[in-house]
Amino acid sequence: IAEGLEMPLYDLNACIKAGDTAPVQTGRDVVLVTPTYAWRIPRVVSEWLGKTELTGAERIWFVMDCGSEIGNAAGYNRQLAAQPALQKVLAQLKAGQEFPPPRENLYDRFMSGPVNPVFYRFFVKADAFRATDACIGCGKCVELCPLNNIRLENGKPVWGKNCTHCMACICYCPKEAIEYGKKSKGKPRYHFEALERKQQDV
Repeated sequence: IAEGLEMPLYDLNACIKAGDTAPVQTGRDVVLVTPTYAWRIPRVVSEWLGKTELTGAERIWFVMDCGSEIGNAAGYNRQLAAQPALQKVLAQLKAGQEFPPPRENLYDRFMSGPVNPVFYRFFVKADAFRATDACIGCGKCVELCPLNNIRLENGKPVWGKNCTHCMACICYCPKEAIEYGKKSKGKPRYHFEALERKQQDV
């Protein structure tokens, strides 16, 4: 998106990891690309936005990726900033158009409303993360965890209590040595840099 719009790219993950909430000089338009956690944008992202001034921003678009649905996340996004498939998104952004209103029914409001905090409390935990015998102790997971929640002990990763389920530790592990209980076994790992390299090789 940044390349298509000829806009500078800002690494929000690095800012969150470093605890950097200094004002960010932006242009008039800001495009925030974020995953969807429990039918809203991740709390670490909304908390960062609440603490960080986007100097110069007049309009913000939220581009959310998700496995199935975003619930009523758009309503919560409007509280944070403004109301705001890739080629279609780029065309709308270039034209300065607002995105069409998403579906908003009782189910969506329920999932993004009362279910979201319950989901975070009982399911967004690091308890199930484990390193298998394939782990080589490279520390990539420690380096990439945005909340600095992983440390190496005796050459193996150990997870703390401050996890947001971004899955960077799983997806960036060069040996695919990290599992989340049984849920991640056999599932593909991916990250954008690898997808970009694969696309260039085609």
